[in-house]
Amino acid sequence: MNVQEKKESEMQITYHMIDLYCRKKHGTRNGMCDECKELEAYARSRTACCPFTATKTFCSQCKVHCYGADMRERIREVMRFSGMRLFFKHPVMVARHMIETKKAGKQ
Repeated sequence: MNVQEKKESEMQITYHMIDLYCRKKHGTRNGMCDECKELEAYARSRTACCPFTATKTFCSQCKVHCYGADMRERIREVMRFSGMRLFFKHPVMVARHMIETKKAGKQ
């Protein structure tokens, strides 16, 4: 997988995690609320500009944390909530994410 594909994959899973969180926690039905849209746009911009994509799998595996403290806490909350729940909505995508994370841990 090339760098751009890795970035797109990371952006896609992040989008789905935030969308699921927003629907369950904020009760949205047609799109995300403004707060979650802001978080998704922030995450997308950080992923798009990441100079470490070639050598890391996902942000959680990175040695440098480029998220501001408040956004980092918000995305952690989203990931804690959505992680396993997302498996039931997008099992193949989550399985790939888990495999890539395991591979990164062994390197």
